[in-house]
Amino acid sequence: MSISPQLIHKYNVAGPRYTSYPTVPYWQEADFSVAPYLETVARTFNATNARDGISLYIHLPYCESLCTFCACNHRITKKHEVEAGYIAAVLKEWRMYVDLLAQSSNERIKIREIHLGGGTPTFFAPEKLTDLINGLFEFAERADHHEFSFEGHPNNTTEAHLQTLYDLGFRRVSFGVQDYDAKVQKAINRIQPYENVARVTETARAIGYTSISHDLVFGLPHQNLDTMRHTIATTARLAPDRLAFYSYAHVPWIKGNGQRGFNDEDLPSGPEKRALYELGKEMFDELGYVEVGMDHFARPNDTLYQAMNEGRLHRNFMGYTETNTRLMLSLGVSSISDSWYAFAQNEKVLENYLARVGANELPLTRGHLLTAEDLIIRQHILNIMCRMHTDWSDPAMQFAQLPQAVELLKPMQDDGLLEILPNGLKVTEQGRPFVRNIAMAFDVRLWAKQPETRLFSMTI
Repeated sequence: MSISPQLIHKYNVAGPRYTSYPTVPYWQEADFSVAPYLETVARTFNATNARDGISLYIHLPYCESLCTFCACNHRITKKHEVEAGYIAAVLKEWRMYVDLLAQSSNERIKIREIHLGGGTPTFFAPEKLTDLINGLFEFAERADHHEFSFEGHPNNTTEAHLQTLYDLGFRRVSFGVQDYDAKVQKAINRIQPYENVARVTETARAIGYTSISHDLVFGLPHQNLDTMRHTIATTARLAPDRLAFYSYAHVPWIKGNGQRGFNDEDLPSGPEKRALYELGKEMFDELGYVEVGMDHFARPNDTLYQAMNEGRLHRNFMGYTETNTRLMLSLGVSSISDSWYAFAQNEKVLENYLARVGANELPLTRGHLLTAEDLIIRQHILNIMCRMHTDWSDPAMQFAQLPQAVELLKPMQDDGLLEILPNGLKVTEQGRPFVRNIAMAFDVRLWAKQPETRLFSMTI
């Protein structure tokens, strides 16, 4: 379905990606303190551990070279002697949480979900990753139907990485492909031959991974319809189970020179970028992939697709997940934990993180305690982002500014992006690319305090 240039122009505004609500720039940091946050961690753990287990996100920040499209927290180095000290710090941070939870419950921790993100998790040697995972399970056990995943760089992921993590319980891997065009790869400093991607994909499949994902990005410098068609056709040869099709977030004012490896005029314009997305979606559909939430496509036999069909799809700082454990503890530099009732972020500077953990402190630097209104709005935004509809017929799902939110939705209904129901809304097929805009209609913190400077990437 082609989208009119007029709609693209109208709705292509800066907006959040809603991996949380409130979004990080609108956290009430002055009201945050560690003790209430830890109380919510213990409360959520006691309410959900036996039933669902908990999730762990572990940030592994090291990379050997800088990809100039990257907006993640990273540290560039070729010195692999940093691995052992960082793993030791992460496990020490984990032990602090273990001790906290032991004070509130006699239950042994059950880990339902682990995701290793970065940076480049496969910067670390297989032996060091073994130390990390085994260290976690000194104080925990694997929950039933656990879901362990990691991000692999095709250029440095080895068969030993894949086999080691498989033996530790990992069954899902995502490989950062981005684009196969040589000019695009040079601009983003990500020289990555197809042969490397084929090697790791085929090796993972032979070992027994049940879900292999390839991450592609649209809106990169020098991309056009021909290069995108080539990238997707090349991807199809390897038939990954899932595809992530991310919009490049050009935010050099936030990330500094790391996103200045090319000129702004090298980037596709708004309409050109939208055309890249529409081409990708059309080709994915022809290849048998179904759109799941925002940015993600999966084959019907993949568990992410099944989670969407069964209403279990969830979204948090890890992106889309098929489990909703309510308690997500995040370890490592810059990572953000979510107790459902509060968010807390670790130190963003690596040296500060290591120093505070070394001093036996939880390395928290800021956070937000959710209000009752935040919790209601958070659920509406999750419903929109994960299920493409939401409902406020239950008085418990209503909030003071709901009438204003409905007014903001009416022009989107007129444009065919959604249908306003008597006590809810449903996103139309045409509205799927605009779910961020639809969610923004509920973001009362964004209404109340428009930023003086641009904080977010463009929605389209």
